[in-house]
Amino acid sequence: MANRLAGESSPYLRQHAHNPVDWYPWGDEAFEKARREEKPVFLSIGYSSCHWCHVMERESFENEEIARTLNEHWVSVKVDREERPDVDDVYMTAVQLTSGRGGWPLSAFLLPDKRPFFAGTYFPPDDRHGRPGFLTVLGRLEAAWRERRADLESGAAEIAAEVAAASGLAARGAAEPLSPARLGLLGATLTQVFDPAHGGFGGAPKFPPHLALAWLLRRGAGGDAAALAMAEATLDAMAFGGIRDHLGGGFHRYSTDAEWLVPHFEKMLTDNAQLLGLYARAYALTGDETYARVARETGEYLLREMTGPEGGFYASTDADSEGEEGKFFVWDPSEIRELLGEEEGKDFCEWYGVRPEGNFRDEATGRFTGRSILFLSKKIPPKSEERLAPMRAALLAARSRRVPPALDDKRVAGWNALAVSGLAIAGRILNEVRFLDAARLGARFLLEECRDGQGRLQRTWKDGVAKIPSFLEDEAFLAHALLDLDEADDEGGPGVWRDEAVAAVASMRARFRRVDGPGFAFSGDGNETLLVNGRDLFDKATPSASGAAAWALARLALRTGDREIAREAFDAVEEVSWLMSRSPHGTESWYFALEALFEFEDKYGLLPSAGAGEEDVLQVSFPSKHRAQRGTASRISLTLKIKQGWHLQGPDGLRIEMSSGSGSEFTFEEIRLPAPALLPDPTSPGETGWTGTFEANVSFSVSQKASKGKRDVTVRTRYRACGEGACRPERMQFLTVPVEVD
Repeated sequence: MANRLAGESSPYLRQHAHNPVDWYPWGDEAFEKARREEKPVFLSIGYSSCHWCHVMERESFENEEIARTLNEHWVSVKVDREERPDVDDVYMTAVQLTSGRGGWPLSAFLLPDKRPFFAGTYFPPDDRHGRPGFLTVLGRLEAAWRERRADLESGAAEIAAEVAAASGLAARGAAEPLSPARLGLLGATLTQVFDPAHGGFGGAPKFPPHLALAWLLRRGAGGDAAALAMAEATLDAMAFGGIRDHLGGGFHRYSTDAEWLVPHFEKMLTDNAQLLGLYARAYALTGDETYARVARETGEYLLREMTGPEGGFYASTDADSEGEEGKFFVWDPSEIRELLGEEEGKDFCEWYGVRPEGNFRDEATGRFTGRSILFLSKKIPPKSEERLAPMRAALLAARSRRVPPALDDKRVAGWNALAVSGLAIAGRILNEVRFLDAARLGARFLLEECRDGQGRLQRTWKDGVAKIPSFLEDEAFLAHALLDLDEADDEGGPGVWRDEAVAAVASMRARFRRVDGPGFAFSGDGNETLLVNGRDLFDKATPSASGAAAWALARLALRTGDREIAREAFDAVEEVSWLMSRSPHGTESWYFALEALFEFEDKYGLLPSAGAGEEDVLQVSFPSKHRAQRGTASRISLTLKIKQGWHLQGPDGLRIEMSSGSGSEFTFEEIRLPAPALLPDPTSPGETGWTGTFEANVSFSVSQKASKGKRDVTVRTRYRACGEGACRPERMQFLTVPVEVD
């Protein structure tokens, strides 16, 4: 018999409607039952295309013994994280704080008042490899509930306090001066973490780095050859790798390896919407037809497989089909030869890496399956492409007769907005009228269909019903989509989409602007009150909601000259400036906002000057010109002047770091500071530090292969100043030193 999830609209929740577990959807009914019957709550959060969510369902939630335990001793609640990102954020923070890692399925164990006392992710059904299985965990926690409830309540109080503290992350550091030099820090950081062998950033697993690529392309358009090279290497690697669907277009969620070969096979609207615009922009910048073809095929995939009849876009498709991950997408040589014939089949297999032993391993055993993921080892020349295109079409037609992965056909407002942006950008650049038509229709769907009776944007839409008041990311992404349409389309007259963007930003500010500080909260007017109201400050698979909101304000201000929203965006960025310094890769959306604000300042001259506010105790200066020769060592002398009556604490109260966005052309070797001396301050006897004026010398070498011309070197100075009876929090300054390479 079906449980309570049968009446839900979420395809993910409906997947669990026939489990023997007595599931409840998130809501008052479940928690009232827990209070009334004095039972703890088991909260399971996942999403439709999550592979390990399906594994845990098969292993545990369809297990009669586990279901009996849950039904007897727990109240079980199932949540679709795509419908309720606010709920997911609270309990994912708890998982990360208690276990040091996160992921889905998310498994949290709560008091009836919703505070978690234990949390984890996937649990196997039984004990394995020295780790307790799900049934064991349930038994131990149920025993603790009976015998040591006070301990669980004490632990829940501590976890809830830590989750609340984590939501206040932005306020933990002091705001830092904002200057154009800060923009160089992101490029320098991306250079440091770039994988020169395979493209992308870091090792396995690898996710498409949407905003990092957008930033590098932006720098490349301004003449930064090193940034453009990193972007091209990554775009090429993804376009050639198994993460891309070479037959049907579009991209899988991520690569399990560093080479972009073996993906988890789910396809997400969020990835494909963003990659569509990125490949189109790469084509506009480079003229490389490969990028145009990838963009067109990604757009065609969205229109063919991910668009509803009303113009909205579906959320995702699963990794699994017929109970096996990737089965829909992989091939063996005999299938291909049978479809294409011996000669063409052999050529196709050589081009796309299909071999007898296969390149797709079973995840559990690590053994090759004899089936292959299609990938390319090199770019296809035009003549070969003419031969391969009909072969791909034949294989796509054959693949369409297989059992396809399940489709999550709910429409998520913010994700639909990302699709509108991608289609608008690609439609404009590639002159694809169908893409622009789809972007217009998608925007109208959001503006007209995804509303409640008060005209408020709703998070999801399915079967004609819009529900759940939108969150900050939905409103922010919608504002960007409308601004992108304004740039791409003047249907109905100039400024139509801009007017809609103005209205969207006004709604966003009214619902989500914080009353106790600058910036925005993830939940706002009309959203449920949870343990904490998160901020969503870091970029992940989608841009940070708060960063995207500040960026939308800055973009609109640049378009309209609005001083008020420019100042509001500036205050929001300034609040998180210290996070931008510590995690440049992960705060790209904030860097885009800051860049737009500097453009606004250049155009209107209305923003506060860099470093406005509290006077800096430390001044750092350097010679106006510095020359360096290729293949030689060089040195830059910095002069540091500390305000009279102040000192910098030693030995760690002053740190200087240097970086360059020029890849491997510069190597920084040593930074020499004078040793900290005893301080003359009678209130700090025996302490050492720096006072007055002194020099720091930075040694570096220039590669023999470096090209001639001007380079910008970023100087980052961290310091902690004390004086006038108090010590300030650590601050950071940025300088840009121009170096002429001879």
